[in-house]
Amino acid sequence: MNVRLLDPEDAVSFRELRLRALRDHPDAFGKSYEEAVNLSIEETAERLKPSPDAFVLGAFDAAGKLVGMVGFYREKGMKKRHKGVIWGMYCLPECRGKGVGKALLAEAVERARKMKGLELITLRVVASNDSAKKLYLSAGFRTWGKEPRSLKIGSRYMDQELMVLDFG
Repeated sequence: MNVRLLDPEDAVSFRELRLRALRDHPDAFGKSYEEAVNLSIEETAERLKPSPDAFVLGAFDAAGKLVGMVGFYREKGMKKRHKGVIWGMYCLPECRGKGVGKALLAEAVERARKMKGLELITLRVVASNDSAKKLYLSAGFRTWGKEPRSLKIGSRYMDQELMVLDFG
């Protein structure tokens, strides 16, 4: 497995994986499939341009297929620049339990730690997603709160746990 920064050249494979994640696991993400499917390849490519404050990582199998992803961005504004956010963590079901998610998260945290002045990383995870919470806890994140009815799909609500990894 190879973990690396994604860039605009990866837009097609990223979009395909992202849409699969949103379609197959709508309760795990804040964005809906219906919102994401209308984004063009050009918009997707733009989103994949790494910057000093944001990046998307991909995990590739031995055949070069994108099998996992995770995004990171640093908060904007003088009062929030000490915080970063993990978003869009996903691994194909057939790759789960094989260290893909762990490798992606470890690389994202390592890259974030190198950012001058960054003090903590936050993320949100659906409270019922025990496997994701276990991964985040193993990486040093801790739950600091819960947002009730954070996501709504039809008439169904999902609570989200708010997690933080403090570098201090």
